[in-house]
Formats: sequence, structure tokens, C-alpha cells
Amino acid sequence: MPCRAGSAPRLLQALALLLVGGAAVAEAAAPTLHIGPHAFRVEIADTPRERARGLMGRTILHADDGMLFVFEQAGRHCFWMRDTPLPLSIAFIDAAGRIASLADMQPRSETRHCPGVDIRYALEVRQGEFMRRGITPRMQVDGLPR
Repeated sequence: MPCRAGSAPRLLQALALLLVGGAAVAEAAAPTLHIGPHAFRVEIADTPRERARGLMGRTILHADDGMLFVFEQAGRHCFWMRDTPLPLSIAFIDAAGRIASLADMQPRSETRHCPGVDIRYALEVRQGEFMRRGITPRMQVDGLPR
């Protein structure tokens, strides 16, 4: 498409505003989960593709951020850390929203981490965040999608 002289700077400004505005909307739209007095802003992985990708390749994860994996059916869903450079902690969460178990996962490991019971959700956060906050099994997670 042809453009007039002088329109390129305006176009760049408009694109920059869209990018900044889109990022702000995405951040504002990030759901928040509550475990006791603690809050985590989460990205949702609820499709097979999103769940398979997870946090692979990420190099930064803030203390209050995480990724929530949502499964259509409860089951013994296992996780590994292939191509994930960050050490993570995972909470396996049952269909009622209770933490069934917790595990620490090492970067780039193919060790499988499996819950001992059927789960519908899993929450990955920066390694050690659950322990630092006193989050333990049997605690309720509020704000989960149904």
C-alpha cells in the first residue's frame, strides 16, 4: 500500500501505542489465583498446544507470576522440564481446588513429575515460592476457571 511522505512516523506511533496498549490489556486480563493470603498472576494453558509449550524457553518469571495448566478431565497428568531453563515449583491441584501435592523441578530435566492422585489443574511458579509463602498441600486455591 502506498503511503504519503510524513505518514510513516505517525504509523509507527500508532503501532507503538497498539503494542503498549495490548500489553497493558493482556497484563490486566491475567487471572489472579489466591492461596490463603497469597496471590499469583497466571497465564492460562488450557489447550494441548499451550500445555505442551508451558514455560519452555522462558528466562524470567517474577515471584508473583505463574502458569496455570487446565485439563478438561481430571487425571494423573505428569510434567517435565525439557527446554525449560528456569527452576520451577509445581502445585498439583484436584478438581475441588485443593492442592494435592507440591514438587520442585530442575531446569532442562526430563524427569517426570506425576501427582499421586487425579488432578484437574497444575500451577507452576518460580522454584521455592510455595515454601517461602508457607503454601502446603490441602490448601484451597481460589479463582480457578471451572
